[in-house]
Amino acid sequence: MQEDQPIVLKIENIHKRYGETEVLKGVSFTVKRGETKVIIGPSGSGKSTLLRCINQLTIPDQGRVWLEDEEVTHIKKDINLFRQKIGMVFQDFNLFDHLTALRNVEIGLIKVKGMNKKQARERAYNELLRVGLKDQANLYPAQLSGGQKQRVSIARALAMDPSVILFDEPTSALDPELIGEVLEVIKNLALSGMTMVVVTHEMGFARSVANEIIFIENGMILDQGSPYDLFINPKHERTKKFLYKITELYGKSKDE
Repeated sequence: MQEDQPIVLKIENIHKRYGETEVLKGVSFTVKRGETKVIIGPSGSGKSTLLRCINQLTIPDQGRVWLEDEEVTHIKKDINLFRQKIGMVFQDFNLFDHLTALRNVEIGLIKVKGMNKKQARERAYNELLRVGLKDQANLYPAQLSGGQKQRVSIARALAMDPSVILFDEPTSALDPELIGEVLEVIKNLALSGMTMVVVTHEMGFARSVANEIIFIENGMILDQGSPYDLFINPKHERTKKFLYKITELYGKSKDE
């Protein structure tokens, strides 16, 4: 049970401003080992900025982030050591076009972790197998569908053996018929006990995998709770209206 698990990620009072625009206005939450936290909210509410602040791709103006009792924010240590433990899956894949799927997964193991080529190749192949891409290992990104590219990105994150993986709208760049294959992989990771924070518009998926759903609007957490709390008994009328609109706009998830 997650209740008995230690806190892996702690986010405290994160603020971020770009010029006159205050994007994040004091966001705080924790993630326990094995939990899947799903973050939802309208476009421009600060969800992607929040993920970037967590792994320090964007430096918050105020607030602190801890990973397994070590502070990530404002550290004097090499931030890349922490980023190895905080996997990130972007909406636009971020693959190297000149490398095969296998090489895209193994390169971090060699360059960052210092693994020898044989070990790295074996690990990379196993992670591609895990996301259902055994037969596509030697194909280049241009030869893969959007769903396959995103699964390579997930395999690449998994290969680094992270403590937590952040997913920034992992299906938003995909054609509708390819969404289901990516959500299935993420759902299987949740069932296997991977610790994850997922920003998504896929409400059926959120209901099926989240331990807690966090609704962010205007840079603040407006509502949070179990899928039942938010979908059946939300505290705020705004939450209810958002969920109705997003379901109307996107329809039911391929996961449903």
